[in-house]
Amino acid sequence: MAKWSISVFLVAILLGLVLADPRVTFPENVKRDTRIVSGWEAEEGQIPYQLSLRMVDAMGGINACGGTIIHPEWGLTAAHCTATRITVVIRTGTVNLTRPADIFDTTTYYNHPLYMEEVPWHVQTHDIGLVKFNRVLKFSALVQPIRLQSSLDKNKNYEGIRLQASGWGRTWTGSGAPENLQWVYLSGVTNSFCSNAFGGGAFVVDSTICASGYNVTSQSICQGDSGGPLVVIDVDGLPTQVGITSFVSSRGCHVDLPAGFVRPGHYHDWLTEVTGYDFDFVPVPTTEEPEPEETTTEEPEPEETTTEEPEI
Repeated sequence: MAKWSISVFLVAILLGLVLADPRVTFPENVKRDTRIVSGWEAEEGQIPYQLSLRMVDAMGGINACGGTIIHPEWGLTAAHCTATRITVVIRTGTVNLTRPADIFDTTTYYNHPLYMEEVPWHVQTHDIGLVKFNRVLKFSALVQPIRLQSSLDKNKNYEGIRLQASGWGRTWTGSGAPENLQWVYLSGVTNSFCSNAFGGGAFVVDSTICASGYNVTSQSICQGDSGGPLVVIDVDGLPTQVGITSFVSSRGCHVDLPAGFVRPGHYHDWLTEVTGYDFDFVPVPTTEEPEPEETTTEEPEPEETTTEEPEI
């Protein structure tokens, strides 16, 4: 038993060293321009599947993440958010954190078995986790589940497709986190582009989806957004979560480099094994003729952003 324990420990250390890539980091570790960058404030009921999570560790430390409602009893987030935590405080049905539809805590979460909790401070693959609510949520206009990416689309190329990310993050270095939920448009990029942008790396794999700014290069996710959703309007016209916020460039959130997300479509077997529910579906394109867009409709103007090169 002693030899086995030592072997496991050494493997964890060696793998940790391999995974310690200085080019990427979790959004929580970035110390400049910390927010959903160049985005807009969400309105009541706009993103009813969004969860606010506050994780408490054994020493009483608290960190913030996002998540999504996927079932009346289950939420989805990033494994690095819940790893080694003791309690998770959950807010549902909220845009403003001071006015949630419900707030409760849970001590039950499940991280993917291939995610190594021994080295949660390093970006790694399989960064996906489930949170078990200690109650059954009552759905309303403010509280709704989000559909997860189909297993048929798990390797779909989202290059050039408009995606949406959301979450709460600090508005600026050293300032308090905003009370109001933020959202931003991003544009999908290929995994090869994403990998090349970081000079290659083991953290971009088939179960990764990357996205960059949609119409402003500084648009991205940042501190406090980990575990939150990346959503697309699918072929049937309905919103589908295609990513879980995982990593950004260690140079900063607002630099013109892709952000990384985990594709839930790769994990349906595990999701069903843990929860007992099948979240998979077959996407069927809508047969309805798309309505013409109104020429007077404009997207919100992004906030002004700094062009200053971030510190490394």
